Amino acid sequence: MVKYLLKKSYQRKNFKEIEFDDLWNKNGVFTTMWIYNKPPKILFFKTHIDNLIKSLKAYEIYEKGIKSKILKLINENIDKTKSYNHLLRVALSKKTISISLRDKVKPKQTFGIKLVHYERVKPEYKNLKYKTILSYLSKMNTSKEDIALCVHDKIFETGTSNLLFIKKNKIYSAKNKYYRGTNLKFYEKKYNIIKKDIYLKELNQFDEILLIGSGKGVVSASYIVDNKWKRRKTKVFNSMYKTFKKEFKKEKYIYN
Repeated sequence: MVKYLLKKSYQRKNFKEIEFDDLWNKNGVFTTMWIYNKPPKILFFKTHIDNLIKSLKAYEIYEKGIKSKILKLINENIDKTKSYNHLLRVALSKKTISISLRDKVKPKQTFGIKLVHYERVKPEYKNLKYKTILSYLSKMNTSKEDIALCVHDKIFETGTSNLLFIKKNKIYSAKNKYYRGTNLKFYEKKYNIIKKDIYLKELNQFDEILLIGSGKGVVSASYIVDNKWKRRKTKVFNSMYKTFKKEFKKEKYIYN
């Protein structure tokens, strides 16, 4: 069961606090950020907020001044004297903004992927249409497994993260039909990531499969459920983990 440190909702018209609504499956968007340390840092904060604003505009629920209001609510709800290792989620519909803090689950060293044939609604956006994905994840131990979303014999992303596929030290990601998360954008600046269709029938060609996301950081998949694929190397994972570790250590204590 998810453990929450904070759950609050506000009316957008006047920012009056109302009964909490997680907004799942409503028409809107969200972002999830890793908040950690004391005083608290938020990894890739500016990029997260910029992406959220772009999504609000794409869904035509943006209004002038909303960015400063979001930042104000975040600052009001973060205790600068507290030590964090949580996931901060900010979600918005046309009428409501919701903020929550939940425990960050640490992935196990042995981590599996379960293939699921499902395509997210408007997968290029981090929208709130997650009812089907949440129904799968609620039945899983998410410290040990995640679902991988497949459509027409291709694999695109997981329920929570982007996917990278490594063959002979070359790194690949799906061409399209998935959300390019903040952590993935960070790695695209550091590594040469080749866009190509990733077919299920070709999975066994890859030496490594990595999950990249705010909740997981970077995780090396060990196996795929009901599939012959198993991890053969960890070379690229080790490199990417070191790169990620350096980045979150140097992040500034700024989130406004």
